[in-house]
Amino acid sequence: MSFQLVFMKLAMRFLKLSHILNRYLDQNLFFGTIPRQIGSLRNLRVLDLSVNRLTGPIPSELGGLSSVSVINFHSNGLTGKIPSELGKLQNLVELRLDRNRLKGSIPGSNTGSFSPTSNIGSTAHNGLCPSPRLYVGDFSYNFLVGKIPPCLKYLPRSSFQGNCFQDEYSTQQRALQICISGSTGQRGGINGSKHPVHKHERMQQPTWLLVLEIATGVLLVVFVITGIVTASRSCKLKPSIRISSWNRSKSWSDEITVLIDSDMLKSLPKLSRQELEVACEDFSNIIGSSPETVVYKGTMKDGPEVSVISLCAFEGHWTSHHELFYQNKVIDVARLNHENIAKFLGYCRESDPFSRMLVFEYASNGTLFEHLHYGEGAQLSWLRRMKIAIGIAQGLRYLHTELQPPFAISELNSNSVYVTEDFTPKLVDFECWKMMFSKHEKAPSHFNSKGSFPGHGDSAEDKHADIQGNTYAFGVILLEIISGRLPYCKDKEYLVDWATKFLQQPEEIGKLVDPELSNVRTEDLAVLCSVVSRCIDPDPSKRPSMQIITGVLENGIDLSAAAILKESSLAWAELALAL
Repeated sequence: MSFQLVFMKLAMRFLKLSHILNRYLDQNLFFGTIPRQIGSLRNLRVLDLSVNRLTGPIPSELGGLSSVSVINFHSNGLTGKIPSELGKLQNLVELRLDRNRLKGSIPGSNTGSFSPTSNIGSTAHNGLCPSPRLYVGDFSYNFLVGKIPPCLKYLPRSSFQGNCFQDEYSTQQRALQICISGSTGQRGGINGSKHPVHKHERMQQPTWLLVLEIATGVLLVVFVITGIVTASRSCKLKPSIRISSWNRSKSWSDEITVLIDSDMLKSLPKLSRQELEVACEDFSNIIGSSPETVVYKGTMKDGPEVSVISLCAFEGHWTSHHELFYQNKVIDVARLNHENIAKFLGYCRESDPFSRMLVFEYASNGTLFEHLHYGEGAQLSWLRRMKIAIGIAQGLRYLHTELQPPFAISELNSNSVYVTEDFTPKLVDFECWKMMFSKHEKAPSHFNSKGSFPGHGDSAEDKHADIQGNTYAFGVILLEIISGRLPYCKDKEYLVDWATKFLQQPEEIGKLVDPELSNVRTEDLAVLCSVVSRCIDPDPSKRPSMQIITGVLENGIDLSAAAILKESSLAWAELALAL
């Protein structure tokens, strides 16, 4: 029985099961088109058809999924335009349409501006503007054109890369020729011309120009050969590793190589796979995972507990560019040295079996997210929360202002903040590997000589945007610390949206506080709320630097013993535990 027939039968069977809330059909071999009848599943909350072989357009009938919060169609072969009817889905918070062949523009207003904190309660329908308020949106690696709607520009720039946008906000777009070839059948291509381009319409080149081109080509070949001979002589004095991309049908275009200095990691501590395997109990002690990495907990022979990040990579898919990115990232994290940053302990790089790992100190008390939302609320007293807040700020100040070049956390949230037994926060950046693996299908020429990707923290402009994103994320973490609420909950809306109405009225900020907390100092709360208001400003240019933010917190929140005991004579025990 064909996978298409199976898919159709499954879809029709779901129509009869109206009580089904979540449908995960990802990573199968389903092909064909998405049945329009799925739009009648009013109670469906999650529709995941990612990593299949589906083709054809996205049915406009999906606008009838009134309860859906997650739509994930990434890594298929879907064509056509993004239906504007998706804007009717008031509960939609995650929309992933990346890695398809979608064309046209993103439906939405191209006037005004928008962020997740604006247009609360709006029900107007204008494509994806102003609703739904997407928490996650990914439109990358399609053939979308035009301009990105301002209402979606709060999303990361990486959500729009690999398209054909003509927009200052977009970065790392496809080449013009690829856009033209990819838009075959779309009238007007990417420039809106009324007629397709034909080869016979090109003007013939004059004879003298052809001769000039040939002569220039010959000179260029001679120059390249001379350069190669000179480089080969100089490289004999310095060992290097030659790694080339490999697959079964290798052609001359696959023979692009990158010379990697074998001494790049020489000064850093190297650990063997065997000792890490022993430390992590045969790699059975898994404490976290993602499509890109698996995180293990282990105990080394000399005593310290460690977190081991193992990249999910296969040797046949590992190119020289991946290797260069990996080694540069290892060097980048190895330079971090601060009390509130997880300490880098070493790396593992072996070929048999193929292994690429990083080792960090282990913070044994779990993540801030776990303590705030799944742990005992009483464990995180006001004093401990203040200590954690200031510690995170100090760590970000170090990363943003004391390092050159600055360092930005890829996805800063309460899950990327680990705490020790004495509740000292430790920032980690486990999500930085998403960029490398999300680009493995791109041509090697899209890497630069530094082993990074253009448009992702490489230029000063992009780095500044990442740092501003960290500032916003820090504001959200402070709101979690104050309120104990999740960043988003369907029953309680977005945390930022909920908090904004209280932040705008100083006399109402007390309503933000977690009801389980006691001994809350009103002076501390006022300082935190003033910082939050600046961090979550919809205009990134108005967000202050972490240097300023940390100074405000350090000067405004007094964690000294004298100040604490002045407030409460019963604070001795709490002070001892918090500090």
